[in-house]
Amino acid sequence: MRDTTLKDGRLPRRAFLGGLTAAGVLAAAGCSGGGDPAAGNGPAPAGRETVRVEVPPGMATAPFDVPRFLSVPGGFAVAVFARVPRVRFLAAAPNGDLLAAETFADRVRLLRPVPGGGPPEVHTFADGMHAAPDIVFHSVGGVAYVYIAQSTGVNRFLYTPGATAGTGRQVVVSGLPNASEPELQGAHGHILKNIALDSSHQLYVSSASATNASPSDVLADPPRAAILQYDAEGGGRRVFARGLRNAEGLTFLPGTDDLWVTVNQRDNIRYPHDDGTGRFGEVVPEYVDNHPPEGFTRVRDGGNYGWPYANPTLDGPTGMDDMPFEPDAENNPGGAVADVSAFDRVTKGMQAHTAPLGLLFLQDTAFDARYRGGAVIALHGSWNRTRRVGYKFVYFPWDSARDRPGAEQDFVTGWLDEATQSVWGRPVDMTVAPNGDMYLSDDHSGTIYRLYRRAA
Repeated sequence: MRDTTLKDGRLPRRAFLGGLTAAGVLAAAGCSGGGDPAAGNGPAPAGRETVRVEVPPGMATAPFDVPRFLSVPGGFAVAVFARVPRVRFLAAAPNGDLLAAETFADRVRLLRPVPGGGPPEVHTFADGMHAAPDIVFHSVGGVAYVYIAQSTGVNRFLYTPGATAGTGRQVVVSGLPNASEPELQGAHGHILKNIALDSSHQLYVSSASATNASPSDVLADPPRAAILQYDAEGGGRRVFARGLRNAEGLTFLPGTDDLWVTVNQRDNIRYPHDDGTGRFGEVVPEYVDNHPPEGFTRVRDGGNYGWPYANPTLDGPTGMDDMPFEPDAENNPGGAVADVSAFDRVTKGMQAHTAPLGLLFLQDTAFDARYRGGAVIALHGSWNRTRRVGYKFVYFPWDSARDRPGAEQDFVTGWLDEATQSVWGRPVDMTVAPNGDMYLSDDHSGTIYRLYRRAA
């Protein structure tokens, strides 16, 4: 087995070391793919092909009661690996077990592959955690822990290889806002928390906004639309960064403590230009369709990324790179409340309303070497647009010279039918197995797919 522990005691966030399923769920045996250990920094190969999704016996319930097709990188195939209702983020254990967050069942499953294939063993690793979406393995002082986020905080369990349940539960962070907060009166639009730990054992927690675009979030205590930093035991809370409406996929660039996130920007943005058209401050569908771009950005200590007073705009000279801001017409008309030039620009923009979630850097994985110099992002898909966008996985080759993502490329697509606008899957997250296969999650159909290199 490949040792996936990093030098600083962390595990690669999305490394995959075993099979998975859930209670009452069937699983298919995997086969190997992968590539050479060399990593590249240039654009990924452009060749693509459409393949029929392979569906093992017993898994052909909707949406696989009819043939389904996906567009994948050339030379790859895709198969249904498991049906896991509403599963979200995943984390691999060093011994080959997999922890899977059954977020809306308030539990985390441990899934252990069975020798010779077939459905893995299924155990409840931890439960009773309201809306638990994210899981991170991390060692402190030689002690291995599993950190699990929930809507109100972060739990920590002792991890013993081979054990099927977490022990020694500690609530290291509590009091984070969810819909139970009296001031929110039962309404919190983004209760799910994402987490990461750095090489100095600092814990980062994304506390997203409760609203679409209200300054009440940034005035709250603890602030919402922010990333909070704690020590590994949950002490020393401080605000690491602000102005991030809904930061997802918190991940460190391999070999660094550079924190990167995906950002879900606001909906129903009001037209910000007082240009004589009479549209200023109005919700104009053709403007809303492409504004504001979603974000894939490095987050610096002390940074402020503008929300809800400013939005990145495509009207500047740099396209999707380091986009300038324009004042939010609703909360900062004409820049009267906040100087938009003072905010940190988003490193890379993406199509508005695609709802980016999981983020995986491939540099420290065993995935095909042609892609190992870049990152994959899951685009969950739109609701706030006249025509749907997203519903796919995209790839960003890494520009090492500038230490930033290059141009976005389609990676795995096909869950959205452009002609009919029908959708049969919504991507959430991804992970890579030691043999180089990639696993992709879809919480709409409740499916884990296996993307693997076909034999020559």
